[in-house]
Amino acid sequence: MKKYLAEMIGTMVLVLMGCGAAVFAGAGQPFASVGTLGVAMAFGLSVVAMAYTIGKVSGCHINPAITLGVFLSKRMSGKDAGMYILFQVIGAILGSAILYILAKDSGSATTLTGANGFADGALLTAFIAETVFTFIFVLVVLGATSKGGAGNFAGLAIGLTLILVHIVCIPITGTSVNPARSIGPAIFDAIEGGKALSQLWLFIVAPFLGAAIAAIVWKAVDTDKE
Repeated sequence: MKKYLAEMIGTMVLVLMGCGAAVFAGAGQPFASVGTLGVAMAFGLSVVAMAYTIGKVSGCHINPAITLGVFLSKRMSGKDAGMYILFQVIGAILGSAILYILAKDSGSATTLTGANGFADGALLTAFIAETVFTFIFVLVVLGATSKGGAGNFAGLAIGLTLILVHIVCIPITGTSVNPARSIGPAIFDAIEGGKALSQLWLFIVAPFLGAAIAAIVWKAVDTDKE
């Protein structure tokens, strides 16, 4: 149970800090803006912080796509994978709930929980972006945490990769590459009458597809399997 609770807490922190940066300090906000780079760093630094906090407990997936990639790489059981994903989603909802309360009367010019979304007519672009960037992200995770990988620097490598992914993908979808990160904010966006819930399927299907491809590719290039 400890590792499941760790995943819940880690995902809560990721959503609260990463999405919180977008809500309170993203580009176009009435508050002091940190812009795209600042929001990207908030997500990446959240991963780094949690990696060195709960990594020894659960491995710090805090992302169902990563959990799927690890499961498909035969590094964890189906039971653990399912429980990880469940608690990650619960953590994301908790983080979104806290953020919703904090942002409700703040005057934020964006969704109150940093929900993902894409423009009308941009469905294919969004799907490709989420698939490709999740593939890259999960591939780095699998490589960095593999035998002979980055070792104690894995958390840093993974966090920096997430920053890179966000820099490019934020203008396209707000960047998910993490179904739990999308589910939590979408629920509260629906309360405000937003459309994030109607687009949520893409932010579940595309990251899972990208993760599955990453697992397949990693199996093909992993020298430990030779």
